[in-house]
Amino acid sequence: MSKKGVAILGSTGSIGTQALTVIEQYPDDFELVVITANKNADLLIEQSIKYKPNTVVIVDEDQYEKVNNALFEHDIKVYAGKKALEQVVEMNEVHTVLTALVGYAGLLPTINAIQHKKNIALANKETLVVAGELITQLAKENNVHIYPVDSEHSAIFQSWVGDFQNDIEKIYLTASGGPFRGKSLAELEKVTVKQALKHPNWEMGAKITIDSASLMNKGLEVIEAKWLFDLKAEQIEVVVHPQSIIHSAIQFEDGSIKAQLGLPDMKIPIQYALTYPKRYKSNFERFSFFDYPNLTFEKPDQETFRNLKLAFYTLDKQGNSACVLNAANEITNEAFLKEKISFLDIANINEEVIHKATFVNKPTLDDYVASNEEARRIATELVSARLN
Repeated sequence: MSKKGVAILGSTGSIGTQALTVIEQYPDDFELVVITANKNADLLIEQSIKYKPNTVVIVDEDQYEKVNNALFEHDIKVYAGKKALEQVVEMNEVHTVLTALVGYAGLLPTINAIQHKKNIALANKETLVVAGELITQLAKENNVHIYPVDSEHSAIFQSWVGDFQNDIEKIYLTASGGPFRGKSLAELEKVTVKQALKHPNWEMGAKITIDSASLMNKGLEVIEAKWLFDLKAEQIEVVVHPQSIIHSAIQFEDGSIKAQLGLPDMKIPIQYALTYPKRYKSNFERFSFFDYPNLTFEKPDQETFRNLKLAFYTLDKQGNSACVLNAANEITNEAFLKEKISFLDIANINEEVIHKATFVNKPTLDDYVASNEEARRIATELVSARLN
């Protein structure tokens, strides 16, 4: 049996580094063909020397010479730029593309991978948030499978396996609640970036950690779930589960519920997306019920954490509204990290952008690109206004 060729887009991030660890465990099953990074040239070089991919891409073109010089003697091909990131997925040796990029940047490479009939292990939820209808249609047309890597969507997928013939009545997406669970609006007015970056259960990159604190990440996951599992908004319920042991659950029409449990660790979802339908033996830490005698559940506070409410709003409005929300949030998330706006301003500006941006009912790819640019411009202007 030939090895499965894998391209990891975003190998230097949290998901990418863990994916390399997973692939390293099974040298007879996987061949690492491509790895890419945005700006982290040093780690990309280190990974390349260790794992010896055929090709690497550094998106930051200013660092091409540095990466190329470091890898020249290792006979590794080096390319640079956004266009190279899109094109590298076309390689014949690539069977599966793990998209671990952050934000909107994952859209065009994923589209190109699907058009070249590569299966997708999807950790870049924003791809489906921005253009879910387009992506799912392309996947059908090209007979491409999209395997979810997000722990929640992987849990839904794992729970559905063996029951694909049965319709879903409802899914339960679990959320830890983040570091500010139970806080009031008054308490959130003065929270700091340092406080927001202290997630209680998961170790993630800065962008997704801030999104988790504001419940925007869960909102994006709601939109992603709609497209992954062909659901209506009313079939998706978010449940705050502070222990992060039940990663999500699925309810069938007879009332039965199946859930996937485990420790807060992304390696299992990554591995399952790469090895499906098989489950490979692993040495990952095992969950013990006796270490977690109390599992608790709460309703999310959508009035305090309004980003989640905005996500459900975009599902109802449809069109390009989720694309607009995602673009606005990428600007406000970064602005908060740079201490240009307050924590509550993230949702405030996101909502304002949704209402100010041009609404497109049946968007094309060009419409999504234009909507992303317009929403970013409006959000940037609103951030600047708060600085004055």
